[in-house]
Amino acid sequence: MSFPKPYADAVAKLRVPFGFLLAISLVWMARPTAESLTLGIPISLAGLALRAWAAGYLAKNESLAMAGPYSYLRNPLYAGTLMVATGLVIASLRWELALLYTAVFWLVYLPVIELEEQHLASLFPQYEEYRRRTPLLIPVDRTPPTGQKVTLFRWDLYMRNEEWKALVAWLVAIAWLVWRSV
Repeated sequence: MSFPKPYADAVAKLRVPFGFLLAISLVWMARPTAESLTLGIPISLAGLALRAWAAGYLAKNESLAMAGPYSYLRNPLYAGTLMVATGLVIASLRWELALLYTAVFWLVYLPVIELEEQHLASLFPQYEEYRRRTPLLIPVDRTPPTGQKVTLFRWDLYMRNEEWKALVAWLVAIAWLVWRSV
């Protein structure tokens, strides 16, 4: 899929405001129950864990991340975001939020992913080979590639990438949903 560059550039600048729109819509519309929280929270927690794992391997614009979750899919941060959103929507018990979150993912996040892939291809000559062999968002093969240099998770990258902010936002969202359910 390909988005016109002017459109992708415009929505890339609006990614954060759209995130706030999604958060406000969750706060306003959510009608969770104990059952919906039981289903949604584990999914969103798994997404948060995937984001954290990915952030510990990502040295933005310095090296191409191909280890850890990046050995299974090219965009684990966005896959984690999608899982977090899916879990929150399930917990919220509102189909309207499912439509809104899906629209924002398709109309905002996918064009941003495309721009980022173009940027990575311009920075790293090996990106095209990596792109050919590694799925975009959904891992197809559960066995990691062989012959790659072993790289370990780095807490300093997690902190530099400010992934702790996602944890704080998630905790606030979950607290709100739990409060709304009682």
